[in-house]
Amino acid sequence: MPIWNVIDSRKKPYRFAKINVIVEASWHDNFVNNADQAPTQHHFGGELGPSYDEKEHITLTEAIQWANSFTGPVTLYLYDEDGGLYERKNENG
Repeated sequence: MPIWNVIDSRKKPYRFAKINVIVEASWHDNFVNNADQAPTQHHFGGELGPSYDEKEHITLTEAIQWANSFTGPVTLYLYDEDGGLYERKNENG
């Protein structure tokens, strides 16, 4: 159940040996236009998934395993090893 969505922002989509990734609780996406609605933490009386976490320079396999280790539904964001992650941080403050 943990990975409910994947946003692949890699410019080099065939790279899998070293990428950067972000994981967020899927309910964070509820405010995006046309998004499916994931249950919020209020439905279950606690936090669902991580608010925000990131890893750099890991394999795609490691990223999927890591994202699947969370107990609540998450969105996994994929970025190239040499970019993307920092752009996302700047968008969110």
